[in-house]
Amino acid sequence: MAKRTYTCGLDAAIAVMGGKWKGLILFSLGEGPLRFGELRRAVAGISERVLILQLREMENSGLVHREVHQQVPPKVEYSLTEFGRSLNAAMAPLGEWGEDNLERIEAIP
Repeated sequence: MAKRTYTCGLDAAIAVMGGKWKGLILFSLGEGPLRFGELRRAVAGISERVLILQLREMENSGLVHREVHQQVPPKVEYSLTEFGRSLNAAMAPLGEWGEDNLERIEAIP
């Protein structure tokens, strides 16, 4: 994420979120650490390449922690940092609003 000046807190939060996939990744990791393959299955529709890119961006911004376990075969787990958990908690009311209004949203042309 490039350094920039934000006009307000919402602007900064949206910049960290950057698209549809990061929210779904945050939601999936909210239950606990996941390996790459588990995360890919949990986030339906995401390609391997996009997941890798999103996880790198999220790791760089401090939302996700990547832990490599030294074993054969290598085991890599992803988990939320405290920063990521705080963003997940902030997004929970938005998710509830989406659930409450799902039919109306789906009906939008």
